[in-house]
Amino acid sequence: MLKTKDILDEKDKRLRLTSKEVTFPLSNQDKKAIHDMIEYLTNSQIDQLAEKYDLRPGMGMAAIQLGIPKRYLVIVHEVGEEEFDTYVICNPKIISNSAEKIYVEMGEGCLSVNRDVEGIVPRYARVTIEGYDMEGQKIKIRAREELAIAFQHEIDHLNGILFTDHIDPKYPFKDQDSYRAI
Repeated sequence: MLKTKDILDEKDKRLRLTSKEVTFPLSNQDKKAIHDMIEYLTNSQIDQLAEKYDLRPGMGMAAIQLGIPKRYLVIVHEVGEEEFDTYVICNPKIISNSAEKIYVEMGEGCLSVNRDVEGIVPRYARVTIEGYDMEGQKIKIRAREELAIAFQHEIDHLNGILFTDHIDPKYPFKDQDSYRAI
């Protein structure tokens, strides 16, 4: 079972790698990593399991956060009390986005960033992502609000970008009034 300590910390240079596209069929190692990511993200959002297994809560993870420089990610989005929609996407690309930008009012977080970070991260309010499922079938996902932010955050990881890179160190709340808080 995946543990919080298995997730790379922001100091690890591997997080700055640009991940390589995956080929199909996926290897058993990649399938296991995806399964482990789903299990971790789901359990981390269920309070008693997060406490029992000492998991930091998270809703998304990119393969590179486990030291695997391949273009796949998992998002487990809580849609009701302990009820989740799970997304697995390989070789994702954002093919369209809204003009409107939003940010997480409480601040964005990351399983690889083990500290509080002040500031806003402007993200598109709506995005459409294309990629492939685990069997190599083409898929398209339309996401909005919190889910759209999660996809943008995880796709950034695949390109070696952390959310902290989007925050102006001198003016962490720069242009805050130009975006809508969620």
